[in-house]
Amino acid sequence: MSNTDKNTNYNKLTPEEERVLLYKGTEMPFTGKFYKHKQPGTYICRRCNAPLYRSADKFDSHCGWPSFDDEIPGAVERVLDADGYRVEIVCANCKAHLGHVFEGERFTPKNTRHCVNSVSMDFIPEEQ
Repeated sequence: MSNTDKNTNYNKLTPEEERVLLYKGTEMPFTGKFYKHKQPGTYICRRCNAPLYRSADKFDSHCGWPSFDDEIPGAVERVLDADGYRVEIVCANCKAHLGHVFEGERFTPKNTRHCVNSVSMDFIPEEQ
């Protein structure tokens, strides 16, 4: 579905955002604007503005993409990836591609790593 379809409340996306969010692409590792981002706040879906992740759940997994060990309850859906091995994560609200989730790696006590493309998200800073 294009971000220009009628009767939608989706944000206008750049060609790179469309490639990742709508066509399940991946940004280059270690290049995303949120990879080393540490400001307190909430990460939201770039397509529909739904809250996805809290900065308190972000950690440095050294994988090249922003990593989180938990999502906001109900914000993310897990779907078996087309490769049949990985688990894709999508926005529960608009189904935009976010990245992949991996479990059993022991990076954090929650034992979960959501690898999310920076272009799939925006950020709302915490009010001070």
